[in-house]
Amino acid sequence: MTTTAPAPVDSRAGRTSRPSRRGRQEGIAAWVLALPFCALFLIFTLWPVLQSLFMSVTDTRSKDLRTPFAVDIIGFDNFTRAFSDPIFRKAMANTAYFVVVGMPLTLGIALAAALALDKGIRRFRAIFRLGFYLPVITSIVAVAVVWRFLLQHEAGLINTVLGWVGIDGPNWLGDPNWSMPGLILMASWRNFGTPMIIFLAGLQSVPMMLHEAAKIDGASSWQRFRHVTIPMLRPTILFVSVTTSIGYLQFFEEPFVMTNGGPLNSTISMSMYTYKQFGFGNYGFAASMSYIIFVVIAVITAIQFRLLRENT
Repeated sequence: MTTTAPAPVDSRAGRTSRPSRRGRQEGIAAWVLALPFCALFLIFTLWPVLQSLFMSVTDTRSKDLRTPFAVDIIGFDNFTRAFSDPIFRKAMANTAYFVVVGMPLTLGIALAAALALDKGIRRFRAIFRLGFYLPVITSIVAVAVVWRFLLQHEAGLINTVLGWVGIDGPNWLGDPNWSMPGLILMASWRNFGTPMIIFLAGLQSVPMMLHEAAKIDGASSWQRFRHVTIPMLRPTILFVSVTTSIGYLQFFEEPFVMTNGGPLNSTISMSMYTYKQFGFGNYGFAASMSYIIFVVIAVITAIQFRLLRENT
């Protein structure tokens, strides 16, 4: 009696069909879970961005909101008008001043505080960390109001302390030459806490054996800091410089609360002038300035990545 051997079963077909079916099910489940976020992103982020982009090339004003399709497309006239506006050019110069002076000062204070917490301060280190970081989590409006009193010309605490050592303090918020330094001083004090924490994490990740090897080779403390610590902190410096510059290029609350852009537009920023144009109903003009700010931020960020990224 002869028996017929069963036909070989290709087990690969079953193995490949099940994972593909499971993969499709997981993909569908992922899209279902992501659908609420995608819907919110499209409605509240992407659509307003596209609307503002279209608005920047039109002559849209507040009276045109009832008839949005009746506006005229004027191309790049709003951008040309922005660059020819003396107040916007002044706002660009003020913003550049704030970033060029304020960002290195903030990062310098943050790095010094991080070094002190990492090596110098031994006792009550957690209390110092909390104290240094506390201004970051404090409301910017509350901080600005307090600093507005500290920087008063006659009765301000800063000028009072300067008077104790025989220095006649300036009119910080009333003199066009001193108003921006006053805002930079306040902003640096308030914002150095976040980069300090990041610098501290970067310092603690530097291998101690590198410092020990450099010390054995006769390197001084400054040489170890310059040739060992700084190169190892390069990714950290890139991150904090990018995030800080992005925030400082959009600075708004400080002049809005403390000086309202004065005196003589000496503290008005690009973001603040854009906000005022929206308030005046010049929506197309304001939208064009907001995209100018976006392009400036993108260019400066690209330059920072080019200069500070690690060589590969």
